[in-house]
Formats: sequence, structure tokens, C-alpha cells
Amino acid sequence: MMFGYGDEWWMLLVVPVFLWIPSGPLVMAGMGVWCALRPGRWPRLWSVLLPLLPVAVSAILVTLPMDSWGRPGHTRDVVHYVLGYIGGLTVLPWLLGHGIARLTRAVRARRDRAGSDRTGAPDLP
Repeated sequence: MMFGYGDEWWMLLVVPVFLWIPSGPLVMAGMGVWCALRPGRWPRLWSVLLPLLPVAVSAILVTLPMDSWGRPGHTRDVVHYVLGYIGGLTVLPWLLGHGIARLTRAVRARRDRAGSDRTGAPDLP
């Protein structure tokens, strides 16, 4: 029995959902950079496991109870949830972090191939 009620234990699962809103994009952008700089299985596995709890709990709260699906506008709410919470807070920051890190790495490699004196000027024969 927590806070005077017997069935409020599930609120402990909702706390990561609310913490994910401000910190999730930063964490996922960092995970995208990590995946871009260190290719392999572990960075990608952690990119899936880290947001699993907040995204799964919020998805359960949006989709259940099943009788709410008959309510007008519920399908629109689920689509907005998927676009905003999953796409905007989780997937898009990962893609941006991954893409920016890969682009930065490619530009640096190209610059290093163009000139060996670190100024970017090509070597003259």
C-alpha cells in the first residue's frame, strides 16, 4: 500500500516516462553518436534497450484499456503519440546524432586525404 492506495505501485513505472521527455532526446542523440563512432553490436543493442522501459510503458498506457478504441479520436491520439513520443523524442534524435557524427567523420577523413599539413590545402607536386 503506497500513498494510501493499494494499486498505485504502477506509478513507479510511469516516472521514467516523464523523465524521458526532457532527457530522452539528449540521451538518444548521444547513443546515435556512439553508434556512429563505434560500429558493432553493443552500441546498437544499448540504443534499443535504453529507451525500452519509458517507451513500452507509455505505449501500454496509450493503448490500454482496449475499450477506449471505440471512442472517437482515439486512433488520432495513438498516431500523434507514435509521431511525437516515439518518433520525435526517441528516433529522430538518434538519427540526427548518428548522421551528424558520420558526416563529421567523413568530412574530417576527406580533409585529411586532401592535405597532409592539417591546413586543408592540397599538397603541390
